[in-house]
Amino acid sequence: MISLCKVRMGYGDRILFKNADFLVRPGDKIGLVGPNGAGKTTVFRLMAGLERPDDGEVVVEPGVVIGYYSQDVGEMRGGSAMDETLSGAGRVFEIGLELRDLEHRMSDAAAAPLSGADMDRYGRLQTEFLHLNGYGLEQRAEEILSGLGIGADRWGDPAESFSGGWKMRIALARILLLEPSALLIDEPTNHLDVETIVWLEGWLKEYKGALVMTSHDREFMTRICSRTAEVADGAVTSYSGDYDFYLREREVRRERLVASYKRQQAALEKDEEFIARFAARASHAAQVQSRVKMIEKIERVELPRERKSVKFEFGPVKRSGDVVVEMKDLAKSWPMTGGGERSVFSGISGIVARGDKIAVTGVNGAGKSTLLKVITGRAEPTAGSCPLGAGVTVGYLSQYSGDSLDPSLTIFEELQSRLPRESVGTIKNLLGAFLFSGDDSDKRVSVLSGGERTRVMLACLLSSQANFLVLDEPTNHLDIATREVLLDALKAFDGTVMIVSHDRYFLRHLASRVFEVDRGALRVYEGDYEYYERKSGR
Repeated sequence: MISLCKVRMGYGDRILFKNADFLVRPGDKIGLVGPNGAGKTTVFRLMAGLERPDDGEVVVEPGVVIGYYSQDVGEMRGGSAMDETLSGAGRVFEIGLELRDLEHRMSDAAAAPLSGADMDRYGRLQTEFLHLNGYGLEQRAEEILSGLGIGADRWGDPAESFSGGWKMRIALARILLLEPSALLIDEPTNHLDVETIVWLEGWLKEYKGALVMTSHDREFMTRICSRTAEVADGAVTSYSGDYDFYLREREVRRERLVASYKRQQAALEKDEEFIARFAARASHAAQVQSRVKMIEKIERVELPRERKSVKFEFGPVKRSGDVVVEMKDLAKSWPMTGGGERSVFSGISGIVARGDKIAVTGVNGAGKSTLLKVITGRAEPTAGSCPLGAGVTVGYLSQYSGDSLDPSLTIFEELQSRLPRESVGTIKNLLGAFLFSGDDSDKRVSVLSGGERTRVMLACLLSSQANFLVLDEPTNHLDIATREVLLDALKAFDGTVMIVSHDRYFLRHLASRVFEVDRGALRVYEGDYEYYERKSGR
């Protein structure tokens, strides 16, 4: 239904695709993977018709409707959240508007009566509207908005009143309501909590059209996508299995490629040795020329470039007391704009013990981030107390920690300001471990992407030597490979961890206890994340 054939694509001197082929068939559910900057977004834009290849062609079968959700939601002004969502329904929405206009004219006694042609058109439009299930359009929009966490009390709010993250949910709702033949979605789980991710996962599983998606949430992609396509080294390589299959098969293919490369290199060395040995002998001139021509014609096996990956681990930390935090009747309220206070939680009691790896869960807005702020001293409790234990040093990373970086400094200067006693070499090595090598360390903080800012904050956290890490959405903007490096580092960390994350794979492999913030109270589950899922029924 959609195919890229022998596509070549580049920007200036940078070649993204040399001779790329990619096929999307009806009903396919494909996970698009690859390193940052390899060209995944360009693949989407080519299929959506937003860019044209330098060479080759992109073929979309007649009648195929493509819906593309990107991280750039554009302007949303003049309409409500519901209006913005309904406007994404395409043809059925346009028919609905025209029918409404004709019906207003029919009911307006002062207006000129509809002509016979108008009445014929009204009948045809009504039939098409019924065929497209237009009368259920608003109900479907309500279900999608609710599923994405936008309740009925906000459907009529102006779209411009929503924050960036919530606007992205509206944009996603708009695309889902369209129900196109082919759905292209780029990082749909960004800015979503676990409950919303689970709802979206169910929706996409039931979706009948073709789906191509990228996601840094490994479990989300593995549960939905039965095919995987890797964008790397100027090509798009397809794998007939999910992400776990792709990882295994990629390693097998690489081993085969390395073996072929070694065999070819050995054969070339023999030929080159023969040429060098007999080049000056007239008796071997024909044989020498034959081998020279053969070498010139041979298609060389090329090994893929080694991918750079973040490499770090937390070193040994000073041992804290057995009790890291003791919460006693803890409460927090925030002042409201119109006066009064809004209670976030109250009466919370519990103990964080040394060595715990605690996942803090709860629906969006339950107070997870507020609890972490109170525990780390970033916010004062309204009532109760939560003293830190003996010898506890806190390392805190919030989802907005990048805002604490000085935009006027370079990455190197930022880290140097936090580590004034460390040598230039030590700081350079630390930055290199987080993929800021060479000139990259001289980038100004102001130009960094979200993922780069998170890596800088992780470098700062690694250097703090804290024995109690409090992490609020540390995986935001990190790709799957970097998430897994962070996961391994936290599993090996010999201190204590409290973490909020919407990445279920991450939590399943890390958490030893779960604190659930629910309706202002705290429920403690003395088991891992899977134990929590079973006991809570979530």
